[in-house]
Amino acid sequence: MADSGDWCLIESDPGVFTELISGMGCHGVQMEEIYSLDPEFTADLGHIYGLIFLFKWQNKKDGQISAPKPDQNADHVFFANQVINNACATQAILSILLNREDIDIGEELRNFKDFTAEFPPDMKGLAISNSELIRSVHNSFARSDPFVNEMVDPNAGKDQDLYHFIAFTPVHGALYELDGLSQGPINLGPCDENDWVGKANEAIKRRMESYGASELHFSLMALIKDRVEQMEELIEETDGILLSLSEDDVEARNKANQDRMMYEQVLQQEKEKRKRWHRENILRKHNFIPMIYNLLRNLSEKDQLDSIVAQAKEKAKNRNQL
Repeated sequence: MADSGDWCLIESDPGVFTELISGMGCHGVQMEEIYSLDPEFTADLGHIYGLIFLFKWQNKKDGQISAPKPDQNADHVFFANQVINNACATQAILSILLNREDIDIGEELRNFKDFTAEFPPDMKGLAISNSELIRSVHNSFARSDPFVNEMVDPNAGKDQDLYHFIAFTPVHGALYELDGLSQGPINLGPCDENDWVGKANEAIKRRMESYGASELHFSLMALIKDRVEQMEELIEETDGILLSLSEDDVEARNKANQDRMMYEQVLQQEKEKRKRWHRENILRKHNFIPMIYNLLRNLSEKDQLDSIVAQAKEKAKNRNQL
């Protein structure tokens, strides 16, 4: 896998992924972390466009696990090989965005999709690596830390846990697993918009079971309709219902008012969550080293640093003795 283009590692976080999607020009969608795909847990999410699954990557060269064969008749599916390091999260997101006709992906990604439509998977992967928009938005989440070089992995080639992102989404009546490290898209069988999540759930469970009970490092996110927009639409719809009801229909009006209050509460929660995500992303990107340096220098100039260090060492020693 090539290192050209310098792509940083990015954190598996719904706030990061949502801002990344928005930065590429997409509108009306967000990422949401989920802990189960059972219907009782996904009902409140609304329409799910696709799933992104994070797991520990296993080298299957030894042949212990037979990998599913890619679909050779899936030219209608946007599939790109991952040809650069650290890009699997963004590539999994693109695998959903560029295979859905019901998402506003913005002008630049539409042009990219049209331009690469006839490319083979490896050339699509190279096109992603050479896209200034995609690479710059991805790298905007690089940590501003002079002691960490995320572009070059210091442990490359050593034994370590490697994690990988893949996507699941329905395309033209079939559920596909889209893994940039595979040779092609994997057809998991026929589906429709109503049952594909359940079928993806089965595939994800099979993959998790293959690791054994000791492996717990998994993460699952859903690409859904923007929750702020969802609640605003529901509030507008409820206002219309209230206008259509007569004053005498007390029971129906009370029910509609209760629903509206619930939507308002969820809307406020979602707006607060967006503010929190935005603040966290700012902190992720900020370089705190100059502030820490100046703080330590000022403490040293006031002859306070040595005593603070001594106190910290004493606290650490006491903790270790507990």
